[in-house]
This record gives sequence, structure tokens and C-alpha cells, in this order.
Amino acid sequence: MNLDFSDEQKQLREQVRRFLSEKCTPTHVRAILEGSETHDKALYKGLAELGVLGAAIPEAYGGAGLSHLELCVVAEELGRVLAPVPVSSSIYLAAEFLMHAGSDKQKEAWLPRLASGEAIGTFALVEGQGRATPRSITAKVEAGRLSGVKAPLADGVAANFAVVAARDEAGQLSLYIVDLSADGVQRESLDSIDPTRGQARLVFNGAPAELLGARGDGWHIATQVLDRAAILMAFEQLGGADRALEMARDYALERMAFGRPIGSFQAIKHILADMYVSATLARSNCYYGAWALGAGAAELPVAAATARVSATTAFQHCAKNNIQVHGGMGFTWAFDCHLFYRRSNALALALGSQSTWESYLIERMSAGNAGAAA
Repeated sequence: MNLDFSDEQKQLREQVRRFLSEKCTPTHVRAILEGSETHDKALYKGLAELGVLGAAIPEAYGGAGLSHLELCVVAEELGRVLAPVPVSSSIYLAAEFLMHAGSDKQKEAWLPRLASGEAIGTFALVEGQGRATPRSITAKVEAGRLSGVKAPLADGVAANFAVVAARDEAGQLSLYIVDLSADGVQRESLDSIDPTRGQARLVFNGAPAELLGARGDGWHIATQVLDRAAILMAFEQLGGADRALEMARDYALERMAFGRPIGSFQAIKHILADMYVSATLARSNCYYGAWALGAGAAELPVAAATARVSATTAFQHCAKNNIQVHGGMGFTWAFDCHLFYRRSNALALALGSQSTWESYLIERMSAGNAGAAA
């Protein structure tokens, strides 16, 4: 078992980091936060031209034909700079649904457009507060027409299409592709803690819906794709946690108090040490998840939940304590600490809450222990 990236993947990391250091500075992030755009379109186009969006998409469909490990590397770099782009919705989710369950026609229609950045996709599962379960889904498709409400929906305002979980005439839970420019679709932007990753409420009133995958297999497909997305999202959170830790360390070394750097005081040392431990634990779990994802291992469900829980904890912990290390200045709009705090809380709810993934982890480990005992 090799839990490290190859030299080629590390070179990819360096290339993406150099690109983002120029194209995605805090100034770029603030422009989206304070402006009216749904995302940084120039950055998204640049990522497509760099081949990042199509990294794990097969060459036959306009991608680079690389593995999910390369996508993990990319996700971590995007997380470090808080990239205000819909990569998680389009690539971690929509593209994965198409590659996992789409027909050749559906792949040909959407994957090249996702890889080129021409189209943005998203996944419409939840219908309000609480943990999403097969029983909580009320959206319905009758005679190929979808009716129902989905909210909150990440990147729902910018998306061109959505993979929607809904029930068919027989009450079976299935997945459907819905063109969001079609008649019968209404969108409403929702306020959120991180406007750089917009949320929306979508109302479907007889919108045309095309079946994705086998009828009645919606929850099974969604679970598999969400596990894959959880690992990729965990790497994005890991990147954010590492960068927040670096910000806190750098400030502690340069900020002077009583004639010495504040980093020399024991209280600050303890905060930084706790942040380091949290981020390092998350990294080990993320690397294990990357191995399981790349190898298609049976441990993938447990590895995904473990990576997701530890990375969420680490990012929120590091983002919060970065503010504490910066003291009173850390709470001001002028400093960038709040950008990481916003994103950490937004990603903590993406793909399901922390408590939801903790429940998944407990359920999956219990099932594994029961199977081993049998």
C-alpha cells in the first residue's frame, strides 16, 4: 500500500499551484464575495485550458484520461486558495454521475462540455433541513416530467444541468438529468455564509427529465458517487486547513508584543500545535481515502467517511484558530481570515453535514465488524 503521490503527481501539484498563485489571489476571491458574479469565470476557463477540469474524464470524452489521484492533488490546491469556482459540483459530482451511470449518449452530450468548462453541472438531492434519506425525497417524475423543490443546491444559479434524485410513477427512487434552461425550472439565489460558493433553491414544475442509470437504482448510485466526492472534498478542505495554519504561523512569527514575536508565547504555541495535529491527522486520513479511491478498494466507504469527518474537523478548527492567533485584527474585514472561516463552514455542510458523515462512519464500521464476526 503506497500512501504517497508519485513524482508526476507532485509535478502536477507544482504546476497547478503556480497557476493559482497568479490567477486566484485573495483579491480575486474577494471580487466574487463582494460582487454579483456567481463564480470566477476567467479562472474557471483557465482551469479548463490547463486540463484540470477534465483530469479524470476519459480522453474519448474530451478529458485528460488521468486518475482520481490527480484530481485529489488538484482539489487540495483549489482548497488552499479558496477557488471561487464550481469544480465540486461539476467535476466531483455531475461528471462522476455521468461516468458512473450515464449512457454513451449522455456522456457524449455532457462530459466534453464539463471538461472544457462550457457547461456547469450540479447534484440536486436535499429538499430542506435534515439528513437526506431515501424516504426524505418527495420530488416526482411522471411521464418524463419533474415536479418538486430542491434546496439548498450548490452552484444552482450557475449550473446548466442537474442530476436530480426523484421518485418515478411506481415510487422508486431514481436519478434524472434535467436541463436547467428548459421550461418548468425556476431558480432563486439563497443567502449563505460563503457567497463565493453560491446556493440556490430550484422549483421544478413539469420540467423535462431524462433517466440516468437504472430505474430504482438512484440511492445506490448516489451513495457510491457521494463517497467519491467526499474524498475529493476532503482534499479541498485539507488544502484550506493547511493554508490557514500557515497564515497563523506566519503572523505569529512576525507580530511583536512586549518586544518578542507572539509565537514565542506558550499560549500561541499550543494553538499552533493543536492546529498542526488536526491538519496532519486529516492528511493521513485523506491519503488513505485517495488510496482506496484509486485502487477501487472495498474499504472505500469507510475511508470516504473517515476522510470527510477528519478533514471537516481540521478545516473548521484551523480556520477558527487562525482568527484567534490574529487577535482583534483577525475579526476585521481587511484581513483574509474570515474567507477561510466562511469556506470551512460552507464545505462542512456540502454533501451532508458533519453529523451525517459521522453516522455513516459508525454505521459502516459497525456493519464491517458484524460481517467479520459472522
